[in-house]
Amino acid sequence: MAELKPKYLKLSGLEPLVVTPETNFINVGERTNVAGSKKFLRLIKEEKFEEALDVARHQVEGGAQIIDINMDDGLIDGKEAMVKFLNLVIAEPDIARVPIMIDSSKWEIIEAGLQVVQGKCVVNSISLKEGEEEFIRHAKLIKRYGAAVIVMAFDEVGQADNYERRLEISKRSYDILVDKVGFPPEDIIFDLNIFPVATGMDEHKLNALDFINATKWVRDNLPHCSVSGGVSNVSFSFRGNNPVREAMHSVFLYHAIKAGMNMGIVNPTMLEVYDDIPKDLLEHVEDVMLNRRDDATERLLDFAESVVGKAKESKVDLSWREEPLQERITRALVKGIDQYIEEDVEEARQTADKPIEVIEGNLMTGMNVVGDLFGSGKMFLPQVVKSARVMKKAVAYLLPYIEEEKLLNPQEGDSDGAGKILMATVKGDVHDIGKNIVSVVLACNNYEIVDLGVMVPPEKIIASAIEHNVDVIGLSGLITPSLDEMVHLAKEMERKNFTVPLLIGGATTSKAHTAVKIDPQYSQAVVHVNDASRAVTVVGDLLQKETSDRYKKSIKEDYDVFRDKFLKRSVQKEYKSIEKARENKFKIDWNTSEIVKPNRLGIQIIDDMDMEKLVPFIDWTPFFRSWELHGKYPDILTDNIVGTQATDLFADAQKMLKEVLSEKKLKAKAIFGLFPANTINDDDIEVGPLSVSSNGVENTESNERFVFRTLRQQLQRREGVPDYALADFIAPKERKKQDYMGCFCVSTGFGTAELAAVYEKELDDYSSIMIKALADRLAEAFAEYLHKEVRTKHWGYAVNEDLSNEDLIQESYKGIRPAPGYPACPDHLEKLTIWEILQVEKKIGVKLTESLAMWPAASVSGYYFGNLDARYFGLGKIKEDQVADFANRKGIPIAEATKWLAPNIADD
Repeated sequence: MAELKPKYLKLSGLEPLVVTPETNFINVGERTNVAGSKKFLRLIKEEKFEEALDVARHQVEGGAQIIDINMDDGLIDGKEAMVKFLNLVIAEPDIARVPIMIDSSKWEIIEAGLQVVQGKCVVNSISLKEGEEEFIRHAKLIKRYGAAVIVMAFDEVGQADNYERRLEISKRSYDILVDKVGFPPEDIIFDLNIFPVATGMDEHKLNALDFINATKWVRDNLPHCSVSGGVSNVSFSFRGNNPVREAMHSVFLYHAIKAGMNMGIVNPTMLEVYDDIPKDLLEHVEDVMLNRRDDATERLLDFAESVVGKAKESKVDLSWREEPLQERITRALVKGIDQYIEEDVEEARQTADKPIEVIEGNLMTGMNVVGDLFGSGKMFLPQVVKSARVMKKAVAYLLPYIEEEKLLNPQEGDSDGAGKILMATVKGDVHDIGKNIVSVVLACNNYEIVDLGVMVPPEKIIASAIEHNVDVIGLSGLITPSLDEMVHLAKEMERKNFTVPLLIGGATTSKAHTAVKIDPQYSQAVVHVNDASRAVTVVGDLLQKETSDRYKKSIKEDYDVFRDKFLKRSVQKEYKSIEKARENKFKIDWNTSEIVKPNRLGIQIIDDMDMEKLVPFIDWTPFFRSWELHGKYPDILTDNIVGTQATDLFADAQKMLKEVLSEKKLKAKAIFGLFPANTINDDDIEVGPLSVSSNGVENTESNERFVFRTLRQQLQRREGVPDYALADFIAPKERKKQDYMGCFCVSTGFGTAELAAVYEKELDDYSSIMIKALADRLAEAFAEYLHKEVRTKHWGYAVNEDLSNEDLIQESYKGIRPAPGYPACPDHLEKLTIWEILQVEKKIGVKLTESLAMWPAASVSGYYFGNLDARYFGLGKIKEDQVADFANRKGIPIAEATKWLAPNIADD
């Protein structure tokens, strides 16, 4: 029988989520479920929807890849609440980026949700409980709405509570959906019912094992589908004993995931790392889960009395040094241990015919293990980068011997690697952490990397690709102007008849932009890569001689289909004219709204900030995300999947941070100003006259006035929702009320590039990436620190503020500090006005590239708004009429305005 071509579950919010065999377990957040969270239920009942949004936001920040929204409660109008909450979620890009699971036992609520949700969602759930006719009707509607579906193992008789019933119902449901409804099998997710074990009732002994075995059967026999479930149910009989419950969840997941369970609802705080479960507890729990003994329940109940958070001993284990040579080298690479690698490769060299054989044999054998572990989700990026450090140290030790061998045998030539990859951050962009991580991972898989660094013009990329005869070109970008640079380069490669595949990556990039804007410009393969682990697979598929043509063709076809659907979907959205949007602006009652005059107007400079003061303001969650470890700090340190790696990474970061601060290896500077301001012409903010203060006396420095141009939302939304622009938060000039605003730039990047270069020279990519990631966190902390100082002292509109770092991260303060290039003001051009007002480059040395990225890279700039009603929002898409209006207001050609605003312009 011909092997089935794999089909993958593809979901999306603003960002895609493709569930492949390489994808780690997908965690569904259920705190936005009124049945799963008392807090969320209370907020919905009290109609505090804005606070309820924070619950959703916390879930996404905490690592939930899908959020389950349920409004089933007797005291709530579930349909109205679902629609209202989903509409609010859609307007929040940081929440809406993940797919939604619309969860209800009432079809009218599910359908109401399907009519407003964006992207591709999941319906939770349908079943055969009410018979085939209703099951088919609901499935056809879900298919028409383009959603995936969770199918409960439930039929007219009742819930499936044993192995045979799970198989019977899932097989019947699958056949109906696929054969009668024509439902895509990859969009089917089975919930096979997780029931408690160790209840004392004999009929419950097989609850876990039956689920695990049924999961394996479903994945083996019902092609392309997924399996999900609520994990906490399995430990229900041990409520109150968290150590035992944590172990039970981890053991259950360990076996269920191996059997094919690929998503579910899991509370990360209620999990233990499987390998860290004490052996005696592990034995007792697995006896219960796998039903290995008749007295398993009684033994676990007795044993549970003694399980009360025992301390874990840690000691250095050097017994591995007694293992055979290859095992020692492999372990050093897997564990990132470099202390003994030189003596081990020397031992290997002594027995090899040629020193190059140590690389091709011993080292690549070890790196293949690293690659396999990383690809299967058992190793994580920080570990892989440490592995690369060991590899580089080993290769550096061997290089003199290899060169000597070449002199003796020049005819031998160089050894062939897996391929040659050119990597570059495009012109005008200075960010390279992600690019460097991908380079390291590819190098670990025997690819030769030609790294051109940052701010690389297209002509240099093309010339270097020809000079080095590269097999693949990888482009990285963090700021929106980089997207245009990538399009331009693709056009140039097409014009010069290149055939080299093009990889696209970076924070602002997406599959949508790649498929819609870049792919049509280049007839060869173009692939968006959103994480380092996928880069290895993609490059391997592109360069595999036997199958690369087929793979490239499939990518082209996939992007053609995606582009067609995307453009059709875009047309369906409705927008209002800029005039109508201005009529619907956010209105503040300026008769009653409090305006506080800053305690100190004018410009101030911090020339050498004491960075010790910034440490309490660090938000560590994005630090872990930059290493592709997803979860919210500090919970991520105890996460069942990445907790160990996150803890090790955090320890290394703390060690480097302490070194940086004590030895003053980096320098931090800032400049900020507070000025009179008023809104003019609806969407513009006039700032000035500028003044400086000396000894408490204000002196006018210049009568010159500057204007910030803001952009306004235009998407057609429900009645009563205003169309925001930042100008709405400043009093209009015609009201004759003097208002105020500020702007700033901070940088902790002075010295970062030099430090990173030193680490790279020492073959230590791990430390090079670490110092850049820390500098970025310190810059954000500096921005947070300075904003607090402005609120409480320099402006003084929040003198009594007393907020924790958690409150600051959640933006629980009065006033906002939006930044050009971010959702509320995606126009980078306004940075030029900030630089002109503050004289940023002259005063503190932070420069703007031609694409308006800041250099040093670890810099943050933005505005200060102090009004109580000021809030963050996402501009979304705008229409051509506003682009033309914006160009006219700024006095620039429409073509230039279009270039800078392109990512936000709606397709007609």
